[in-house]
Amino acid sequence: MSQTESSRKTLAFAALLLGAAAIAFAPIFVRLADTGPTASAFWRVALALVPLWIWAGVSRRADAARTLPWKPLVIAGLCFAGDLGAWHVSIMYTTVANSTLEANFAPIFVTLGAWLLFRQRVSRLFLIALSVTLGGAALLIGPNFALGGRAFAGDALGVLTAVFYAGYMLAIKSASARTTTARLMAVTTTVAALALLPYALATAEVFLPQSAGGWLVLVGLALVPQIAGQSLIAFGFAHLPASFSSVSLLLQPVLATIYAWALLGETVGPVQLLGGLVVLAGIYLARRGS
Repeated sequence: MSQTESSRKTLAFAALLLGAAAIAFAPIFVRLADTGPTASAFWRVALALVPLWIWAGVSRRADAARTLPWKPLVIAGLCFAGDLGAWHVSIMYTTVANSTLEANFAPIFVTLGAWLLFRQRVSRLFLIALSVTLGGAALLIGPNFALGGRAFAGDALGVLTAVFYAGYMLAIKSASARTTTARLMAVTTTVAALALLPYALATAEVFLPQSAGGWLVLVGLALVPQIAGQSLIAFGFAHLPASFSSVSLLLQPVLATIYAWALLGETVGPVQLLGGLVVLAGIYLARRGS
């Protein structure tokens, strides 16, 4: 590996870690928003559109000769809309720790998707890791399963988020090799906003922020997790293997739990803490074995 390539990979890894740290703030903003969760999902992407398209316009000259890979970009945008639509509701129904950990089941679904769609072989280690992850999920979700209602629905939506996020990761990995990070982010965010608008209008009890502070929270949601976080992750995915990238993002649920404890006073019980640690170990093993 040349020194230039090594430096690029180091930069990409740093971008992934910073992106994970930025995205980990998303549940905090969602909890603080004075709109409904589906409305905050829409405003997260809608308020990001102008800065992203300005960025894409500035970088267009460097990418003008290449045709946009529309199919993976549209698929990525639709998957991201499904991701946000499910995750923002999950954040309001269950704990930040649970919803974020469940959303990070995505590497499991990435590998299962590659096996089902592309017939990629699954190793014995991956099957062991899948069993470990499911065991951890049982510990994590168990208390809410017993309670039923909103808490269990929130956990179920957290797992659904992971399915959509796996599709998003696979699609942006395909698209990132054929366009710039700026254009990728602008197009996928636009597709997500168009998909989320009717969903938010139909389901949100409160669609518009109720105060100037409410608008500031949504602007923060657009700037920090969406523009900064997702752009850094897209850049990292463009220069690193998808499997390694998805493992690096396991920093996100750890930081989200710390943020929720420090800023929202949310605590995690010992059984759920054990479940979260087992889930993280299982996902790590799954990537080693895939």
